[in-house]
Amino acid sequence: MTLVLSVVLVALIFEYINGFHDTANSIATVVSTKVLTPRMAIVVAALTNLVGALFGTAVAKTISSGLVDSAYVTPQTIICALLGGIIWNLITWWFGLPSSSSHALVGGLTGATLATASGKWSVLIWSKAPEAGKHWYEGSGILYKVVVPMVSSPLAGLLLGFAIMSLLYLLISGLNALFGWLKPRMVAAVFGKLQILSAGYMGFSHGMNDAQKTMGIIALALVAGTKAGDLSQVPEWLSFLRIESLGAKSDQIPVWIKVTCALVMAAGTAAGGWRIIKTLGHKLVKLQPVHGFAAETTAATVLSVAAVYGMPVSTTHAITTSIMGVGAAKRLNAIKWGVVSRIIWAWVLTIPVTGLLGYVLFWMFGTPLK
Repeated sequence: MTLVLSVVLVALIFEYINGFHDTANSIATVVSTKVLTPRMAIVVAALTNLVGALFGTAVAKTISSGLVDSAYVTPQTIICALLGGIIWNLITWWFGLPSSSSHALVGGLTGATLATASGKWSVLIWSKAPEAGKHWYEGSGILYKVVVPMVSSPLAGLLLGFAIMSLLYLLISGLNALFGWLKPRMVAAVFGKLQILSAGYMGFSHGMNDAQKTMGIIALALVAGTKAGDLSQVPEWLSFLRIESLGAKSDQIPVWIKVTCALVMAAGTAAGGWRIIKTLGHKLVKLQPVHGFAAETTAATVLSVAAVYGMPVSTTHAITTSIMGVGAAKRLNAIKWGVVSRIIWAWVLTIPVTGLLGYVLFWMFGTPLK
C-alpha cells in the first residue's frame, strides 16, 4: 500500500511542477502586452486552470489505458515515469525552455514500461485502428494519440495563428479606411479587454488538457494496485482508493481524482514560472494586445479540440507556434529565429530523453516482470 500511495504523491508533485512549468503558456502573452500585471494574470490562470481541469476526462483515459499494456505497469513503473518527467521539466524550466510536460510524461511512461517488460517492445501500443466507419482520430495508441497530434497541433497553431492575425489586420485596416478614426491607442484598448477573455480561455483549455494527464496516471496506479492486491488491506475509510477498472468510458475517472489534480495544478500555476514567461512573452516576438488575443485564441482552440478527442497534445507547442504564426503575419523577421531553434530542439529531445530517463531509473531501482 505504501508504494501505491507513493505513486499518488509523486504524481501530484509532477502535477504541481506541471502547473508552474506551464503557467507561461497561459499568461506569457497577457503579461508581455501589459494588459494584466503578473500577479493578476497568475490568479486568472490558476482559476481557469482549476475550472478547465474538471471538464472531460478523455485525455486521462488515453494516458491510463491507451499507450502501454497496463499488465506491465507497476507502481515502480509509474514512479520512474513520473521522475523522468519531473527531471526533464525542471531542467527545461531552469534554462527557460518551454518544453512539453505532456510529452515528458508520455516519454517517461513508455520508457519505464519498456524496462518493466525487460525490453519487450510489444508492450507499447503503437496503434489501434478505429472501428469501421469512425474517423482516424478515434483510434488509439501512440501513433494516433501522440505522434500525429505532435505534428498536426503545431502546424494548426502556426497556420491558424497566421490566418486569424491576417484577418484582424484586414478588419482593422478596413474599419480605419471607412471611418478614419481608428487610432492605434483605441485598437490596443479594445483588444486589451478582449485579451483578458482569451487568456481565460487559454487557462481553461490548458487545465482541460494538462491536468488530465496526471488524473490518468493516478487512476492507472490505483487500478494496478487494486489488481495486485496491494490495496486489499486499506481501512474502510480509504476504500475509495480501490479501483477495479476504468471501464470503457472516459467519464469513469473518480471525481476525487479530478478535484485533487485540479486543485494541485491550480496551486502550481499560482507559483508561476517566470523563466519560461520571459522566453515566450518577450524573447520570441514583440507582442501588442491584438497579437496576444490572436495567439491565445488560436492555441486555446487547438487545445480544446484535442482534449475532446483524448489527445494529450503539448500546450507549449500550441501557444509557441500560435505566437510564431501571429508574428509571421506581422512580418517574418519579427520572429527571433535563434530562440525558435532552441525551443524546437527541446521539443525534439523531450520524448527520447524522458523515455531514456524512465528506462534507466527503472533499470536502477525497479524489478522487471517476467
